[in-house]
Amino acid sequence: MASLIERAAPDLTECDREPIHVPGAIQPHGLLLVANHETLAVEAGAGALESVFGPDWLGASLRKLLTPDIADRLQSPLAGPGGVVRCPAVTLRAQSYDVSLHRTAEHVIVELEPASEHPLLAGEMLGWMDTIAAGFERAPNLQTLCARAANAFQTLTGFGRVMVYRFLDDDAGRVVGEASDPSLGSFMHHHFPAADIPRQARALYVRNRSRVIPDVTYEPAPLRPAHFQSLDLSDVSLRSVSRIHLHYLRNMDVGASASISIVKDGILWGLIACHNKDAKTMGLDARLAAVALAGGLARQIRAREEAESYRERLLLRAAEDSLLPTLDQPLTVALVAGHEDLCRMMDSDGVAVIHPGGVDCYGRCPDRHVISTVGDWLTDHGLVDTFVTHHLTSHFPAAEAFADKISGIMALSVPEERAILLWFRAEQVEEIEWAGNPHKGVDHDPTAILTPRTSFETWRELVRGRSRPWSLEQTESAHRLRRALRLAYERREKQRLFKELERAVAEKDAALAQKDVLMKEVDHRVQNSLQLVSAFLSLQAREAGPGPIADQLIEARSRLSSVALVHRRLYRDDQIETIDLARYLEELIDDLKGSLGEEWSSKMTADFTPMLIPTDRAVSVGLIASELVINATKYAYGGGTGPIDVVLERHRNRFRLIVADHGGGISGERRGFGSRMMQAVMTRLGGSLDHADNSPGLRAIMTAPIEDQPR
Repeated sequence: MASLIERAAPDLTECDREPIHVPGAIQPHGLLLVANHETLAVEAGAGALESVFGPDWLGASLRKLLTPDIADRLQSPLAGPGGVVRCPAVTLRAQSYDVSLHRTAEHVIVELEPASEHPLLAGEMLGWMDTIAAGFERAPNLQTLCARAANAFQTLTGFGRVMVYRFLDDDAGRVVGEASDPSLGSFMHHHFPAADIPRQARALYVRNRSRVIPDVTYEPAPLRPAHFQSLDLSDVSLRSVSRIHLHYLRNMDVGASASISIVKDGILWGLIACHNKDAKTMGLDARLAAVALAGGLARQIRAREEAESYRERLLLRAAEDSLLPTLDQPLTVALVAGHEDLCRMMDSDGVAVIHPGGVDCYGRCPDRHVISTVGDWLTDHGLVDTFVTHHLTSHFPAAEAFADKISGIMALSVPEERAILLWFRAEQVEEIEWAGNPHKGVDHDPTAILTPRTSFETWRELVRGRSRPWSLEQTESAHRLRRALRLAYERREKQRLFKELERAVAEKDAALAQKDVLMKEVDHRVQNSLQLVSAFLSLQAREAGPGPIADQLIEARSRLSSVALVHRRLYRDDQIETIDLARYLEELIDDLKGSLGEEWSSKMTADFTPMLIPTDRAVSVGLIASELVINATKYAYGGGTGPIDVVLERHRNRFRLIVADHGGGISGERRGFGSRMMQAVMTRLGGSLDHADNSPGLRAIMTAPIEDQPR
């Protein structure tokens, strides 16, 4: 029994650097030929070649040493992984050999292995594998699937002990399924350190899915000539293995071994590790069947892992949906009602929120000052999204002081509320069974020869400072929850702004209503006053009788009518900033017709182009229009009546008002009140007033911008 704290594994990186893909030799139970890829002349070889091909094998053609048919198969497009072409067995010196061809850029590599005395029949093998595959499909869980796989591979290979070995996150391995002869002992549930299978060996397991060592005591057969010993043999099944690994197997009291890779989505998920007490071979036919069976096993493993992941995602989605209504409130308030759901959702012991007002915690949580310490550490290390760990002390060494209370945390930053949401998992003390002591030190002597460990007796280790791991699905759910919190905050902010807008609109409506009342009152009083003045002017004009005084009183009444008309328009229209000038002038002219009498009303015509103009400019235009019409009635026809045309036109951003008659034209200069008034108004409008011959008569043309011009 030992603690993991402050215990380090020995430095075994030398194993990771060993060039196992260029061993320079093969296992002696087979033969290897290396030929030129163009001429097919043999340039190198390994194994007992003289006993099979005679002393003249070097330099001979593959077509001579083997059958021409095998050499022709090099052109086959049906190459397997690594460019391997499987060929029919050949008989050499009364021995049948399985043949595999490898094509590289420069060479053709030929492997010859003794064929099985009792080869597997394709029909029987396919039927058996179909039965096994059906058993894999019916396995209710991963544990049962691995147990059935171990039994199936033991039946196929005949090895005494078959283990389903799974790689863990730290590259260590664990036996998750086993079928074993009782005399060999059991490694079920035992862990093996990552150093037992170096990185480059794991890479080769992905590339070359099967490997057999029929006898761990073999003597390697070197490649000849010697300069070929640097040849890459990654895809060669006969490749000699590391002497360290052979020593490792002998220390396990294993006489023969075989490994079949379990590759899921291109990643080495695990191995089928086969051990036998005595030397034992495994033919090519059995290896190919084992690789196919391992592929089916990998698909079943993936299906179960995906199904488990899918079920967990469904549960988390349902939990998220049930939490959404509570998130419409601030986080501190939402936690009061939803803390139990949050704990169940993440399978945590407790949940807490750190906010500007303090710390709120629910469930089994550490003291508030401990939570604050963790929150300060997270903030100092720039928590911007999520932080997840089941081994807090590996990131925050000071957490060892409270590791029994917090070993796993999941933290969410909620910057909108200046808060951190945390889930806690307490320490889960675990006893791990290792196949031998993985922490047994070695002397760091640079001249020493690296040797494998010698003990595989069960060694138990007490692991502290870790909690149950958080799943990938829970981490994804945390990210979604963070988005939901942000969206909920944005909804609350929108609702708050909407209420403020509603209040502002209500206040504006009240102000507008009050303004409307005031405008009605002002309009009523102004209209009454204007009507009284207009009536007084009409009365005075009648009493004065025909003559200059009456004319002046009528002019004054006309000017007053234009002002009264604007007041009526302002009161009737919703838009008080602008007014339709055409409509305004039309009503003004109609009012002037009523003032001037029927004799003039029938003589006046109007043609107005609609256009919007600021109200204050419309008043000025109305005053000038009234003045020009009155002048035409006074001076155009020498006291009589005649046609008067009033036209309003638009030219881009300017307008033109024309008052034309067919009388005697202009005579003399007029410098009365009306002329001075029009000149002052034109100056304010920034326009001009011109007179032109109407042939006969006079055209008064007023031109001005529609909008006020910047000064």
